[in-house]
Amino acid sequence: MKILNYINGILQEPVNDNWLDNYNPATGLKYGEIPDSDADDVELAVIAAKAAMPAWAGLSQEVRSQYLLKIAELIDLHQEKLAHAESIDNGKPLALARRMDIPRASDNFRFYATAALHLHSETYDMGSKGFNYTLHKPLGVAGIISPWNLPLYLFTWKVAPALAIGCTVVAKPSEVTPATAYLLSELCIEAGLPAGVFNIVHGTGPHAGQAIVSHPEIPAVSFTGGTATGAGIAKIAAPMFKKLSLELGGKNPNIIFADCDYDLMLKTTLASSFTNQGQICLCGSRILVERSIYDRFVKDFTEGTRAMKVGDPLENDTRIGAIVSRAQYEKVLHYIMLAKEEGGKIESGGKPVYDVNERCKKGWFLEPTIITGLDATCRVNQEEIFGPVVTIMPFDTEEEALDIANSTKYGLSATLWTQHLKRAHQMSAAIDAGIVWVNCWLVRDLRTPFGGVKSSGVGREGGFEALKFFTEVKNICISL
Repeated sequence: MKILNYINGILQEPVNDNWLDNYNPATGLKYGEIPDSDADDVELAVIAAKAAMPAWAGLSQEVRSQYLLKIAELIDLHQEKLAHAESIDNGKPLALARRMDIPRASDNFRFYATAALHLHSETYDMGSKGFNYTLHKPLGVAGIISPWNLPLYLFTWKVAPALAIGCTVVAKPSEVTPATAYLLSELCIEAGLPAGVFNIVHGTGPHAGQAIVSHPEIPAVSFTGGTATGAGIAKIAAPMFKKLSLELGGKNPNIIFADCDYDLMLKTTLASSFTNQGQICLCGSRILVERSIYDRFVKDFTEGTRAMKVGDPLENDTRIGAIVSRAQYEKVLHYIMLAKEEGGKIESGGKPVYDVNERCKKGWFLEPTIITGLDATCRVNQEEIFGPVVTIMPFDTEEEALDIANSTKYGLSATLWTQHLKRAHQMSAAIDAGIVWVNCWLVRDLRTPFGGVKSSGVGREGGFEALKFFTEVKNICISL
């Protein structure tokens, strides 16, 4: 499979004819090539986006919405092809791509196509003096950089609001998982999206990504990825006074009290720990359990984890697929070894899996891993691993649970299990996290803003906040 850039409405090879190999995580084998784009390709994309901006922003909101709805329809129509491409590209179970990633990508376009119709401005009546009102105008060319863990879902979550509000876009998907973004560019051509409105430049962060971030004609950058990379982006963009939305790392606590709905909690916690091989920024990687049910939980959770099939992503009963890349695979193995050095006990997992099947004998598979006996301040409990690894720690009081939950530099999400209404409200407010799920996980409403605190990022995505991010706000005062 040879992936191409999508610039000014056409698919094209990189200017300097440089290419990167693309690998299937389940087989460990090369299956295609992608452009190793650089500043020259980004420059072409920016020129195209700037040229397309006046006409695109000048369309009525209803017309722009129709383009986005057409793209959503095409995603639905080609759902199986997109799901298969994502599974091959990412290593995730095909069933998960079918159930979550591709439908949510379609939902993103559909939601923002209609939400943009309802973005309103504020008007303030000053009586006989006149009145003030605010006006939201498209900011210009939006720079978008998305991660590898939910390739099409998170890519469209950024692209859709930018296009809906009237911006044009220069976007870079992850070079690790480029296939669904490439297929999306084909769907945009099929939908008749005007040339230059949406441009996709494939390549690495140091080459294509940095060129997007540092380009003087891109006034806004939306990035999802690692905290260190986000800090580097901020260092470049801040002196240029760009608008920044950074959704970064997480080390999310899952706090379980003895009064929880135990069966629902156990089923959901297995999912919140290991869905997509734990490679979701919202997975609960630190499980905090009230001491009175700690032993029972460790036993039941371990049994449930061992029952999960690690297997070929294309098989319907696979729960744990392949780690996305060799580098990530080796990183996760490193942290498992570190856990042992720090005094942790491996309750389950912790080893590579080599006997998946003949097709996957060279793939990057790991057993889902449960670790106990670690202190809350050790590296394994402080640093983001981003793989199928969780730690379990006991606590005695609400105060102790809060101290452990808030002890990392991250603050993306948290999950809380309790039937106690007062406790649920008070602890949700006290946990350092941008989103707290109570008695559930990954329940999503696109109307609400999303983002982290502390080192988990700045800015908010989702809802009207995402639309407003891609606008400049003018205050207009009319004197009577």
